[in-house]
Amino acid sequence: MKIATYNVNGVNGRLPVLLRWLREAEPDIVTLQELKAPQEKFPEAAIRDAGYDAIWHGQSRWNGVAILSRVGEIHETRRGLPGDPHDEQSRYIEAAVGGVLIAGLYLPNGNPRPGPKYDFKLRWFERLHQHLATLIDLDAPVVIAGDYNVMPTDLDVYAPDRWRDDALFAPEVRAAYQRLLDQGWTDALRYLHPHETIYSFWKYLRFAFERDAGLRIDHLLLNDKAKARLIAAEVDKAPRGWEKSSDHAPVWIKLGEKPRRRRAKKPT
Repeated sequence: MKIATYNVNGVNGRLPVLLRWLREAEPDIVTLQELKAPQEKFPEAAIRDAGYDAIWHGQSRWNGVAILSRVGEIHETRRGLPGDPHDEQSRYIEAAVGGVLIAGLYLPNGNPRPGPKYDFKLRWFERLHQHLATLIDLDAPVVIAGDYNVMPTDLDVYAPDRWRDDALFAPEVRAAYQRLLDQGWTDALRYLHPHETIYSFWKYLRFAFERDAGLRIDHLLLNDKAKARLIAAEVDKAPRGWEKSSDHAPVWIKLGEKPRRRRAKKPT
């Protein structure tokens, strides 16, 4: 099963790019972020014509998340992150698909820092931590995929010293991400590529993509059941170079049908 996450940066304006990528990459399940479309403007017909069922949580002009599937019915389990009844931003959606619990999220950017947006980001992170604590030990694969707006380490940003004061790289934000790992979640891409420089986002300015001056802010976190089935994790850089593309690239993982066999220890 191939599971991907993709911040499309406007699902209607970049629909041809999304449809081309779905056709060429053939992911089984996809989480989308930054739909930038109200609920009634999601391009459901075009997505279904491409062979995917969909659920989505839209918002006019900003935010918005969706889950697509071509491998089975999507059973929605949650729309919106719990913990704040006054939070009306469309940033979290969750569903069971093909035996996997999949969540799609778009974590707040948080800039400028300090300020109310940064405080909201930290509160949102805390709510996420509390909710994921209820999912980590489920007896099924769980994948939490999306744009986390966090570069976890210096390896995940092309020029770390330029980003020290940014809300995506602030010590409190990196610590909040680390708390998720300490909770038991595995960063799939970093697990399989522990020392490689890999980015998922490049600004449109100053030929950032051509220079590979990027950031890794799109992540897929796995519980132990999903980790045991993980066989691949990559960034699909090609769509970032297409005309009128998002400034993000899709990130994907592959899960095997059965858990990987552990190698037997050699007798001492």
